[in-house]
Amino acid sequence: MPTLKDWIEAARLRTLPLALSSIGMGSFLAAHQAAFKWEVLILCVSTTVFLQVLSNFANDYGDTQNGADSADREGPSRLVQMGKISLPAMRNAIVLLGVLSFLSGISLIFLALDSWQDVLFFLGLGLLSILAAITYTVGKKPYGYAGLGDISVFIFFGLVAVIGTYYLHTGSMMPLIWLPASSCGLLAVGVLNVNNIRDIESDQKAGKKSIPVRLGRKNAVVYHYLLISLSMSAALGYVLLDFHSLWQFAFLIVIPLLWKNTQAVSQKTKASDLDPYLKQLALSSLLFVLSFGLGNFF
Repeated sequence: MPTLKDWIEAARLRTLPLALSSIGMGSFLAAHQAAFKWEVLILCVSTTVFLQVLSNFANDYGDTQNGADSADREGPSRLVQMGKISLPAMRNAIVLLGVLSFLSGISLIFLALDSWQDVLFFLGLGLLSILAAITYTVGKKPYGYAGLGDISVFIFFGLVAVIGTYYLHTGSMMPLIWLPASSCGLLAVGVLNVNNIRDIESDQKAGKKSIPVRLGRKNAVVYHYLLISLSMSAALGYVLLDFHSLWQFAFLIVIPLLWKNTQAVSQKTKASDLDPYLKQLALSSLLFVLSFGLGNFF
């Protein structure tokens, strides 16, 4: 019988700062346009948390079924693979989180949107988000095993989360928002890349063709440098195109942290040594959003 501690561990709470960063970015940008709404933020946060925990539960379930979470895996063990949570119990939890995600999301949609066109569009987007969270590792042909996880993370953690949150606050679209949305998405892909570089050997054995497995470790490190560089370039591009204060460059304080992360990815080959840099990059992403968002107010 799984304990509360087991479920909390399976939820992988350390992934939440990264998921919430994108919501924060969209909300900061909306506040800069004097269109921020607390009720929208609260429901965006609850929906995002439910979706992220759903994704983590589904990954635990799917990776155990497909062999990625085996005894060969050097990273933190998953609870289903360890036998602390049974497959049926995790399957029920996935259903529950799917329902909670849907209820929170639909409450957000009807609260924030007026037109039926917008309601139907965001409803479809929400259902697609739930489906993407589950099928990343679950099913006969999980798309994460085909190396498509990076694209999905960029879309949902970057474009959908940031632009969608902004629209739910403001009811409008701003072309420049694609740049900070891309920054968030690229940093999220960076976190996934660190995870996949860490697990490269066990993923190869399990037939999981992640980007590092396809590219090889050396090229995956180059890919990591590219992700981080493009993320900061997109943020800088936004500031230069919408410049009004030197405070907008405050986000540059994360550069040393990002450099430290890229150096660790380049130099540390042992999974246990690299694992802390997943959390480090996720927290650096949150600091980026806070400094970028606040910098736009001055």
